[in-house]
Amino acid sequence: MTGEEDAPRDPGELTEEQAGRMLAEMNEVIRAGEEMRRLRGEMIQLFVGLGWTQDRIARLTGMSQPAVSKQVAKDRAGEPPPPPGLSLDQRDGPWLEGRLWGLAEEISETFDGGARCTRLVDALLRGRERFTPRNVDALRRLVEEDLRRRPGELPGGCRDTYDAISRGLDVPSAADPGTPPPAGSASVRRALARRIQRDLLTPGGRDRQGPPAAGR
Repeated sequence: MTGEEDAPRDPGELTEEQAGRMLAEMNEVIRAGEEMRRLRGEMIQLFVGLGWTQDRIARLTGMSQPAVSKQVAKDRAGEPPPPPGLSLDQRDGPWLEGRLWGLAEEISETFDGGARCTRLVDALLRGRERFTPRNVDALRRLVEEDLRRRPGELPGGCRDTYDAISRGLDVPSAADPGTPPPAGSASVRRALARRIQRDLLTPGGRDRQGPPAAGR
């Protein structure tokens, strides 16, 4: 090593490595923001397909009615796509991943952030991680560990829910020839499944299940 490499760095000097880490962190936030805006736009189209009024959508999204109209006009190409089914028992990958995500969030909150799955759940929520096969496998493993650690402290049905999701992910269902793919993008389907799964794990959640009413 040279004397220059051995010499301690001036704390006031910004290294290329430090700059790279900062910019990588900023890029993650920017990318997550762009993805969330895109997902919100897709959800608005979903609400339109359900027959919801633009005033209602504006109230729920916190946007102005003109902004919602602009979003609808920007994203619409012909008729709105058919709304995705809201039955929990759907077998495509994004839907099952969304259910797993919702289950992991419920476990994390139950253990007040002390669950093994908490760090990955937060990273997925903030857009720092993606739903890659590797991350889905990691989330499954962490959820399984949490289910084994303190089963008596979890809401009823968590183990059965995990087993059903795991079976679906292990043996993907083959679509019948000529059957159209499930409605909605992968991001929308994950978001819907996550929300529905969480609600069903909450006390009284089964009584609240059902598709949103149109036009209110």
